[in-house]
Amino acid sequence: MKKNNLEFYDLYAEQWWNPKEKVYTLNHINKPRFDFFDKYVSNWQGLKVLDVGCGGGFSCEFMAARGAVVSGIDQSAKCIQAAQKHAKNSGFEINYRQAVAENIPYVDATFDVVVCVDVLEHVENVQQVIAEAYRLLKPNGLFLFDTINRTFKSKLVMIWLLENILMQIDRGVHDWNKFIQPEELTQWLHSAGFKNIDIKGFDIFGDGLKLKLFNYINYWKTRHLPVKINDDTSINYIGKAVKN
Repeated sequence: MKKNNLEFYDLYAEQWWNPKEKVYTLNHINKPRFDFFDKYVSNWQGLKVLDVGCGGGFSCEFMAARGAVVSGIDQSAKCIQAAQKHAKNSGFEINYRQAVAENIPYVDATFDVVVCVDVLEHVENVQQVIAEAYRLLKPNGLFLFDTINRTFKSKLVMIWLLENILMQIDRGVHDWNKFIQPEELTQWLHSAGFKNIDIKGFDIFGDGLKLKLFNYINYWKTRHLPVKINDDTSINYIGKAVKN
């Protein structure tokens, strides 16, 4: 079976905004995600923001609704088409382009904020993506991200349970070997020139070893995920870094 199978995004592109589809779960994670980001961005109005790996546009529209001037890139042409269509129907002016995260078609120091969520664990070269984010940011610009830690617990939850057994995520979407430990990511951020790095747990499944997977599965009935920002980085984590 192919791992890190990004064909998933092409397959679900046309259903991206359908609340009945699995991929729509990502939209509901935006509120707690941006509750964390808002600690560092007091006002999104007028900020030039890039969403790296934007998919069908959940985070782009979330930021555009707050007044940001938003651009989004994704390697999936079908996702970009879906994002463009939905943005037009929603009355948002968002600049979408098809591109890979390692080679982003914007000039240096274009953006105040670069957002990269649910993406770093999928790219070919994480260090090159970080370098691109640094290049594109203005001085003191913010890099905001989240990703998945490479631990036994993340393999248990993300691969064995959610993909293989419960099938809440399509099989093969993730490759555990591409998950990134916070210490690795911190080192790469420092090497790229970033400062003031802050990483916290992005807890979707329950504190510590008390896995509350029922909360995740029950989402399909309640449309609510009890996400917490805490110190548990054992599965998902979220963070920010500042360009020097």
